[in-house]
Amino acid sequence: LVNDFDKIHEHLRLIDLIDPETREIGITGGEPTLFKDDFIRIIEHAKTKLPNTALHVLTNGRLFYYQEFARKLSAVKHPDIVLGIPLYSDVDSEHDYVVQAKGAFEETVMGLHNLDNCGVPIEIRVVIHQQTYRRLPRLMEFISRNFPFVSHVALMGMEMYGFVHKNLETLWIDPHDYQAELAEATETLLLSGINVSIYNHQLCVLDQTLWPFARKSISDWKNIYLEECNHCVMRKDCGGLFQSAARKHSSYIRRLGERNPVGSVGAGI
Repeated sequence: LVNDFDKIHEHLRLIDLIDPETREIGITGGEPTLFKDDFIRIIEHAKTKLPNTALHVLTNGRLFYYQEFARKLSAVKHPDIVLGIPLYSDVDSEHDYVVQAKGAFEETVMGLHNLDNCGVPIEIRVVIHQQTYRRLPRLMEFISRNFPFVSHVALMGMEMYGFVHKNLETLWIDPHDYQAELAEATETLLLSGINVSIYNHQLCVLDQTLWPFARKSISDWKNIYLEECNHCVMRKDCGGLFQSAARKHSSYIRRLGERNPVGSVGAGI
């Protein structure tokens, strides 16, 4: 493990250097909330120096199990902040297995409720892989019943990064093979009035009924297109692939020759 606590002043200084006209900043890690009160300081400083810049924080949400921590974040009163928190199953043991931490499900669920009680906007993120796809529709039912307050749910294709390569046999599934589950999950959220997006999926692999929910979500510095994507009429609307997917990707990626009547997909967010 690397101790980054001595870098707090550097993070604060970096905020001073950011253009005040910047529309949005992403804060991620590791786990940024491990800074605890210094994490709150970073959010406060961003609010002061960049009052018109939105913050999107990727966190496991587990420290918000402690209500006082959620209250501290809420007390900053940042005008435009969203926490993106992963939830991988409606079954506690399955979620804990994915994140490899016993008790993580309970802490995450309590954290979500504490954040809502304190008025902090939340996005739930679900990475789809072999260990999560089967219960995807059930998880969306669980979310719609227990977290109807979330501002957004992102259903995400897996990035071939980090520990994924070491566990590829356990995690990999061709996205083509879970389209039925993905469609049912999306419909469940729509019927519940919850905003839903599909990230990191190629249009040629997605069921066409899901195209309106697909987003160009991959950062430009790690975004690629394969040779099969050349001359595809939907390329400008398609989010492409992660660079890491050049070695392992869906077997169903292909060039589309005609624009589908469903129309173009939404822009990235």
